[in-house]
Amino acid sequence: MKEFTTTVNRRNTSSMKWDRMDRIYGIDNTEDILPMWIADMDFAAPQPVIDALRERLDHGVFGYSYVCEECKDAIREWLLNKHGWQTENEWMLSHHGVVPAIASVVETLTNEGDSVLITPPVYAPFSSIPALQKRTLEECMLTEKEGTYTIDFVQFEESLKKNVKLFIFCNPHNPGGIVWPESVLSEIVRLCAKYDVLILSDEIHADLVFAPYTHTPLHMAAGDEVNRIITCVAPTKTFNLAGIQASMMIIPDENLREQLRDNGMAHGQMELNAFANVALKAAYRHGEPWLEKLLTTISENMDYVIETLTTQVPGISITKPQGTYLLWIDYRGTGLSEDEMMDKLLHKGKLALEPGTKYGESGRGFLRMNVATCLSTVQDGVSRFIKGMEN
Repeated sequence: MKEFTTTVNRRNTSSMKWDRMDRIYGIDNTEDILPMWIADMDFAAPQPVIDALRERLDHGVFGYSYVCEECKDAIREWLLNKHGWQTENEWMLSHHGVVPAIASVVETLTNEGDSVLITPPVYAPFSSIPALQKRTLEECMLTEKEGTYTIDFVQFEESLKKNVKLFIFCNPHNPGGIVWPESVLSEIVRLCAKYDVLILSDEIHADLVFAPYTHTPLHMAAGDEVNRIITCVAPTKTFNLAGIQASMMIIPDENLREQLRDNGMAHGQMELNAFANVALKAAYRHGEPWLEKLLTTISENMDYVIETLTTQVPGISITKPQGTYLLWIDYRGTGLSEDEMMDKLLHKGKLALEPGTKYGESGRGFLRMNVATCLSTVQDGVSRFIKGMEN
């Protein structure tokens, strides 16, 4: 697995992860800080994707492009073969990413003053986007026990009663790494149907799941209620293509689909760029062997971090995620505040992780660590963590 043991120097490549820590963490000089925060990988994309992009580049003409049926076929076949989900090409609307797709859904299908439900701790744009669009944010906190999260459906139903028009769901869950079982998905759909609430299911981490767990698309647990679901999928998280900017909204309901298409037209949203189309198709057609090796690498990296930190740093607890390449580190046992922990890691350990409150107040006492990098970098990060925690 040579592609996962080679260190790629990403500094000075306009990388958010490596070159923008100064703005994120307020530190002037970040040259000696190791970034393990934002969720992209330090691995090169699959070789078939690179080859396809190079072939397209060599063509030399980069005029307007569109999402061809072959691209949609590649997505449809991937979803069927990988997750057992039978979709239709006509259900698909492209977007430049899952985050802008979320913004489009909130803007199109809710009105100012409507309530949007989320389940913190959860990916930060789930709260920031509705707030910026002047929607009321309704929060049903996930219940945490020993690093595992569940939904309190009594509280969930109470939340739905508060003028909620849209529930934004993270499936699998970021940052907790939960791969939701079908029983949970079915109950979410049942309650949302009871109160006539639409569901946006962000499934960008769907392919990053470790055996014996398997991802179930929300659509597949919805029965007759599939028309209230908009699912966001993308190759960008799976194959490290975030800078390519490509995602798909899967929308079975024709009326919702037309409303979202009109919203895109109103904002002058163009089709995916010429390189996004090529990368998307190549990744879904030829990326499976690369992904299998990736999952093995990430799982081994996680095992190393968990074993080392929980045995060498008092007060640290980590539950291995069922999916994603993100560790959710519980440091509540150290007695440190978030400011104290971040100060130790950044200034003494020279390590950049994400503070738990980025994902909501219920994330306080946790850190998110990205381990989608080669083992030598993971080992360096762990050493820096330990150094930062030394007295």
